[in-house]
Amino acid sequence: MIKPIALAAALLFAAPCAQAQTSPTANLQQVRVRYIVVDVARTVAFYRDKLGFRLDMQAGPYFAALSKGGVQLLISPATGPGGASQPMPNGDKPAPGGWNRLVLYTPDLEAEVARLRKDGVRFRNDIVVGAGGNEILLDDPSGNVVELFQPTISVATP
Repeated sequence: MIKPIALAAALLFAAPCAQAQTSPTANLQQVRVRYIVVDVARTVAFYRDKLGFRLDMQAGPYFAALSKGGVQLLISPATGPGGASQPMPNGDKPAPGGWNRLVLYTPDLEAEVARLRKDGVRFRNDIVVGAGGNEILLDDPSGNVVELFQPTISVATP
């Protein structure tokens, strides 16, 4: 009798966790960043395979949610049925690129850059040495910027 109860308890508590991992609205307090992209599938593969993100859910070519370190990245194409692809009242249309960016911390920036260069990732610059750390900018497949950052001063983590 203990095994069926344990199984039922596991299923009861696992179901909400599984839903929370797949739904981009499961935790409305979570920080999310949306990137407009050219190709959702190619962008998902980039963040998952090259930068270590987890794919939370994907809705064909029109949307994907990925996560890493407590932040969720929402991927939407510049065209399609979703709200993120709709033009503004003044006619401005969503487009990938720009300078807003995700910042990903790395303990060994030089090794990470070497690994990604070997994997064909395009960088915008070389490593920049700053007061609080070193950084480099790379482009995802749509031209959205990702910053890799290695602190040189002590950074408090929650």
